[in-house]
Amino acid sequence: MYKIVITDYEFTDLAPERSVFDGQDVMVDAGPFADEATLREACRDADAIINQYVQLDAAFIATLERCRVIARYGIGVNTIDIEAATAAGIMVANVPDGSLDDVSDHAAAMILSLSRGLGIYDRALRRGQWDYAQAKPLHRLRGATLGLLGFGNIPRRLAAKMQVFGMRVIAHDPFVDPDVALRGHDTTLVTPEELFAAADVVSIHLPLTTETVNLVDSRLLGLMKTTALLLNTSRGGIVQEEDLAAALAGGQLGGAGLDVFSAEPLGHQSPFTELENTVLTPHAAWYSEESEQEIRTKTAQNVLDALFQGQPTYLVNRAVVPRAAVGT
Repeated sequence: MYKIVITDYEFTDLAPERSVFDGQDVMVDAGPFADEATLREACRDADAIINQYVQLDAAFIATLERCRVIARYGIGVNTIDIEAATAAGIMVANVPDGSLDDVSDHAAAMILSLSRGLGIYDRALRRGQWDYAQAKPLHRLRGATLGLLGFGNIPRRLAAKMQVFGMRVIAHDPFVDPDVALRGHDTTLVTPEELFAAADVVSIHLPLTTETVNLVDSRLLGLMKTTALLLNTSRGGIVQEEDLAAALAGGQLGGAGLDVFSAEPLGHQSPFTELENTVLTPHAAWYSEESEQEIRTKTAQNVLDALFQGQPTYLVNRAVVPRAAVGT
């Protein structure tokens, strides 16, 4: 029998996961774990691990005696030391397609909300202020430029949605063929500097890596139009938040839509909560009832496929040489 440990989860129950595991030769340990030492001991002899937010660093991975796969809920795998897992022969899996429409819809909703001043109007009305000028100046989206930092599956869907509103789309992604972007998605690839200088809306769609930490700082923000909007639905650490807060407070940017933050949950002392020109959400862009069900069942299926078929459907570290299974 295979042992599966779920390090952490924010769901009310594990019904979707258990529906996948039902009838399989597995046992599931989902805690709750009192502390890191207890969690490490539970994972030490696990054959598979499912992870959400707990950091699985190199030291943690070194304690895993028989683990063959670590499956993470969702797209990002920044909670897992991929290099250490690969060196240990542990397959890493994610779910890259579980919330493509949900995240792109969320980004589109933030663009529309900020561009129409919905948050400002809502708060003003609640204060008893009836005045269209509360959100001045607003600018129409038709004819404006959307700049996408990253051009994977989610930003491509966002591009198509915002093109319906008449937006021109540019993007920066060194891994995308310019001809594919232009002919397939009516999107022109540019440098980061060109993107930040030209865009009326910049939307970030990058993984959090050593190369992208604090990538969007005062230098790039300083290139933006004073009326421009910045959106981040990817990872908080990509934006230098002190620089962004200063730019928003100083009128150097028109507004920001933020779903992710360098430290989560966002504390009430964050300067973003005091700014009128922001729309803030609690790392929820991925969420719908449908996406949650899909992500959770696919994560569980990744584990079963790795244990019983030798490889998960969504393998992240393709260079891995999987460690041999330990007799059950």
